Amino acid sequence: MLMYARRLKGVSLSRIRKMFEVKGEDMINLGIGEPDFNIPEDSKKAIMDALEEGFTHYTPNKGILELREAIAEKLRVENNINRDPEDIIVTVGASEALYMCTQALIDKGDEVLIPDPGFLSYDACVKLAEGKPIPVPLEGKNFRMNPERVESLIGENTKAIILNSPSNPTGAVMEKDDTKAIAELAEEKNIIIISDEVYEKIIYEKKHYSPGQFTENAIIVNGFSKTYAMTGLRIGYLTAPTEIIEELLKIHQYNTACAPSISQAAALAALKGPQGAVDRMVAEFRRRRDLMFKRLNSMGIECNKPSGAFYMFPHVGDEIKFTNKALKAGVVVVPGSAFGPNGKNHIRFSYATSYEKIKEAMDRIEKIWM
Repeated sequence: MLMYARRLKGVSLSRIRKMFEVKGEDMINLGIGEPDFNIPEDSKKAIMDALEEGFTHYTPNKGILELREAIAEKLRVENNINRDPEDIIVTVGASEALYMCTQALIDKGDEVLIPDPGFLSYDACVKLAEGKPIPVPLEGKNFRMNPERVESLIGENTKAIILNSPSNPTGAVMEKDDTKAIAELAEEKNIIIISDEVYEKIIYEKKHYSPGQFTENAIIVNGFSKTYAMTGLRIGYLTAPTEIIEELLKIHQYNTACAPSISQAAALAALKGPQGAVDRMVAEFRRRRDLMFKRLNSMGIECNKPSGAFYMFPHVGDEIKFTNKALKAGVVVVPGSAFGPNGKNHIRFSYATSYEKIKEAMDRIEKIWM
């Protein structure tokens, strides 16, 4: 009998992907975490030009210099983070970036603080590195990552803290003071922050603050999948202090060598082109959010109003019962416990689908709830 690596014990296949693959002629899928928009026109043209020019070969391991320079400028202007292009690695989506971080930084027995509820890759990536994920229960209706709670969970084996703002699955956006306090705490304790900022541009009433503004002790993970609807192009990036970049590059070189060339061309065009498409997409997400929030409130379903991303995370009582009833009614949702123990009895709704489908989905949910 084939024996598998012990590191796979405790790692489960994604329940999000399981719900993603639910098929049905009349199904409305509110489990999908990707924008239902096209990539920017400039990016389409860049892909076509790249194909015409034969730009289909290996690029430098870290990514093409022009893209890294554009990312460095974006970080400086928008995030007040000064990093050299040599301290940026273009990755195969933010997923690879997260995996690289845990593989390069976490040893067996190291502890990593992760948000709970939080994106399920955090728990899995830490376990695949043979580390120990330590859930940080998010507090209150707004799912706050409280710096005092974070400090109380830091122990002698704590190696890193993963932050995610705006949050998947809650849609919460961290306040500036909380981000700054955790950044200062990490610096004081010599703990690295891994900050997942892929939903940075999909934000409504609040403003995004990166821990990289407040400490050098931070790895910033970002990408193009959510902001520019490039999920299938698999293109992201990370930036870190020079000494960390050299170690991360070892994982990247032997895992993927380089990000896809034509995806890099598309990403460069997206960064340098007009940003109107992003503004229009965010405005539409806000419209959908307001519809979903209003409908859930009218049903008496307890729910926070998300400030970012495109997820709502209401409390529904028995999540498995709710999920099964929703499926029978033709609506796909993701049970909250997929995102950690503190997500139990919640449901993640995605409003990254059309306004009309959300309206119909809420009609169906109302029938099974009322």
